[in-house]
Amino acid sequence: MTQHDAQLRAEDRLDPMVQRQRGTVGRRRGRGGKRRRDEHQMVPDAVFTSYYGRPVVKASPWEADIPAYLFLGGLAAGSSLLGAGAGLTGRPVLRRAGRLSALGAISVSFAALVHDLGRPSRFVNMLRVAKPTSPMSVGTWILTAYGPLAGLAGAAELLVPAVDRLPGALRPPVRVLDRLASPAGIGAALVAPAVASYTAALLANTATPTWSAARKQLPFVFVGSASAASGGLGMLLAPVSEAGPARRLALGGALLELGAERAMEASMGVTAEPLHTGVGGNLMQASKALTSFGAAGSLLAGRSRLAAVVSGAALVAGSVCTRFGIFEAGQASARDPKYTVLPQRQRIERGETTGA
Repeated sequence: MTQHDAQLRAEDRLDPMVQRQRGTVGRRRGRGGKRRRDEHQMVPDAVFTSYYGRPVVKASPWEADIPAYLFLGGLAAGSSLLGAGAGLTGRPVLRRAGRLSALGAISVSFAALVHDLGRPSRFVNMLRVAKPTSPMSVGTWILTAYGPLAGLAGAAELLVPAVDRLPGALRPPVRVLDRLASPAGIGAALVAPAVASYTAALLANTATPTWSAARKQLPFVFVGSASAASGGLGMLLAPVSEAGPARRLALGGALLELGAERAMEASMGVTAEPLHTGVGGNLMQASKALTSFGAAGSLLAGRSRLAAVVSGAALVAGSVCTRFGIFEAGQASARDPKYTVLPQRQRIERGETTGA
């Protein structure tokens, strides 16, 4: 008996638990002690843990207020663009729909933000300084510039049609408001791209693994989602004859969102897993299905009011799922240490192989 055969017989007499730990359970050896072709080593998967079972990264304390704020801010921004364009091209119903949608969305978005902050004074306190390196500070100033402009344009749509029924003392201010509506709407449209995109920088600037890994493509996803949602809402509220710009904005936004999501997930590595599993994964699957369906329906919406309503509703719902899906995926990635540890190890290995 050779020394090798003696070692194999000694392994066979080991306790099954020890064999399992050494990877010997399930092996069969042929002649000469060689492993057969169908053998596999049973090595347990690595379990990523941290001290006292706590996550490496603390999940954000944000609740449903924040993804609602993300969605409504994007919807308001896209609606302002539609309202300004419709005003310049003689589409009064689409202009009214865009301005009122922007006013309503930014009002509810601001209410959600203040509810998350706890007190309105905290928002005001952030205006004490302007810090270009802080997405929160920049976003506060963006909202401060955008809100009054969108508010003036939306208020004009509410008050000007009823000016003859107002008391005499209120008519002169309303007529002044009517003159300010168009410049205010254009001003809101100029600030709108920043409103739609800064929230992506706000998420990506955190230590949450999935949000941080998506930092390059996430602004494009959010801008595309905002465009698709606002275009879809314009298709819902405006007649087919005036909704041409809304259909084009919806289709372009949907294509941008779907393409940017694909590129984002391909570049994220293991941190893209929460976008495909759990609550976040379900929401993202629904988002892609609804957005694809709405984009296809927008091609028929110019000939059918029913197609416009159905596809517009699908695009709005898809945008809601996108914001909530990305939010839930980020929270899940913070709770699992794997999504913090593995990317760090991969970065170290890449640095070692390149001599860094």
